[in-house]
Amino acid sequence: MPKHLVPSRIALFLLALLVAMALIAAGGVPAAAQDGQKISRLGAYSGYSEQVYDEWVRTAQYVTARDGARIALDVVRPSVNGVPVDDPLPVILIHERYHRADLRDGVGVTQAGYEPLWSFWVRHGYVLASSDMRGTGASFGSRPGEFTDYDSQDAYDVIDWLAGQPWCNGRVGMMGVSANGISQFVAAGAAHPALRAIIPQMAMFDMYDFAYPGGIYREEFLQAWSRTIQRLDLDTPPVPVDEDTDSALARAAVAEHRANLNIYQASQDAPYRDSILEEIGSRGYLDWTISRFAPGINRSNVAVYQITGWYDMYPDHQALWFNNLIVPQRIVFTPFSHGAGFVEGWRETVDPLVNDNFTVLYAFTFHTIEHLRFFDYHLKDIDNGIGDEPPVTYYVMGAPAGEAWRTSDQWPLATEQRTRFYFRGGPSGSIQSANDGLLLPEAPDAVASAADAYTVDYSTATGTSTRWHNGHGGDFFYGDMSEQGVRSLTYTTPPLDADVEITGHPTVSLWVTSSADDGDIFAYLEEVDADGYAHYISEGMLRASHRATQAAPYNAMGLPWHRSFEADLAPLSAGEPVELTFALLPTSNIFDAGHRIRVRITGADDGNYRTPPLDPAPEVRLYRDATHPSYAELPVIPAQ
Repeated sequence: MPKHLVPSRIALFLLALLVAMALIAAGGVPAAAQDGQKISRLGAYSGYSEQVYDEWVRTAQYVTARDGARIALDVVRPSVNGVPVDDPLPVILIHERYHRADLRDGVGVTQAGYEPLWSFWVRHGYVLASSDMRGTGASFGSRPGEFTDYDSQDAYDVIDWLAGQPWCNGRVGMMGVSANGISQFVAAGAAHPALRAIIPQMAMFDMYDFAYPGGIYREEFLQAWSRTIQRLDLDTPPVPVDEDTDSALARAAVAEHRANLNIYQASQDAPYRDSILEEIGSRGYLDWTISRFAPGINRSNVAVYQITGWYDMYPDHQALWFNNLIVPQRIVFTPFSHGAGFVEGWRETVDPLVNDNFTVLYAFTFHTIEHLRFFDYHLKDIDNGIGDEPPVTYYVMGAPAGEAWRTSDQWPLATEQRTRFYFRGGPSGSIQSANDGLLLPEAPDAVASAADAYTVDYSTATGTSTRWHNGHGGDFFYGDMSEQGVRSLTYTTPPLDADVEITGHPTVSLWVTSSADDGDIFAYLEEVDADGYAHYISEGMLRASHRATQAAPYNAMGLPWHRSFEADLAPLSAGEPVELTFALLPTSNIFDAGHRIRVRITGADDGNYRTPPLDPAPEVRLYRDATHPSYAELPVIPAQ
């Protein structure tokens, strides 16, 4: 079947979701992990940990932080006949950005209690705790920014309270996705000795590089996300704690939230890494970047298990975490989007690229088992062998069914061969684009200047269901990118003679001039199948004035890093080619024999990034001669 001819599977998705929820809510897991043998490997676990409890009791109270702020905390304890068990058990904490609990039919329900994905661990003998972060939910205080030192200190104080309870065995783990994944790094940076294991899923490393990748404002995401959290922080009544019978305390807490910083308003006019956010007089990106917690984590007792996805927002960020931590750690690169395998549009996007069947039941099982294996090992001293496994697991899209999960002792892979594919004149015969250039391993040898002219088309876009939309709760789907290719510069290989595996961090190096003194350049990596369907694989971007590279203040894996201080800006000079070098998001994909590799270049991603339009639209010239060779450098993995 051609890669793009995949029928809709919405009915199957809904059926699988119902089956998965019923299985897990009832304490069941797939039979492969239930056969009585001792099994412990990626996605399969049996014979080590039993489900002991089938009910729990929820309580909600305030824990007072060191500065007097009251932090709302739910505790869900395994129980027997309605009575919480007294045995000291490990605690799993979610430091929650999006409300620790919901009102359902007028009753407060801890998010960790009604989600079958969470209750799985309570059944296995863990206490579950969920705290509203300062300035959110029923917690008091305000948020002068996101992931400030207050958040780290509050998490420390909550962990300290939990570890001191007689029903806790003195060990605490943390879990959560996205903001609740980031909050784990923030908490671990405070180095509480009781915090032994965290599983940050889809989590950020550098705040500026997320808000302004390559110096280009990620407007749609930040505007939508800010709107969501403002609604949650100010307009959605929080679930009160038990003592707050008339919700007076919850209302008082929300009144304090009105001092929360609006991230969109603060960030949109702060375009440099060293910009001062006028509302608070702080260099927000430098003061709040999550990577500042790495030294504290490295001094701690915590073990780290990261879960990320090739189609998530943060695979590059989590690779940076892996390369800047020295604690016991592991990381798994899945093919998931931010929806962690539960989004139907993601399934339709990756189905043509993979040979395994990613059902909803598979996603539920994968996440619950990997959490359980890790927590059992670090919080219960169950020797299930996870600590002896290679620290890196990654999924190779396009590998044969059952053979796509691979392991490594390092990231990037030691076996990668960074291979240049040069932009050359065409035609490739694969698309009627602005130039239809070739992408070849042979460097250009022509001394005479050669370039492709491109008038910036501000309507070019990756759509309204991108990885970034999915990151704030929107849809995920990438269709055929060929229509966008018609309005782009494209460089495409001839049909491949053999499979080519690309695993790691692609980069591009582009020599350009422009009729304007600045401009945005977006680069996309695509796989073009035999029918001409262009599958989106990865992307990267850079504003030309931010092109200066410097040594990063951390291990950047040898990739180009742009400091993007205001003093680093360099406008373009008319007619003088400059080199733009930047990284694309990491991936692992086999480009099939008979298919093509394409690099597509545009000057805008409408509706996703803020690119100031000029009238008339500037003309960009992309050079591809021996003096100014433009190329993509791809991490090719030799055939095994």
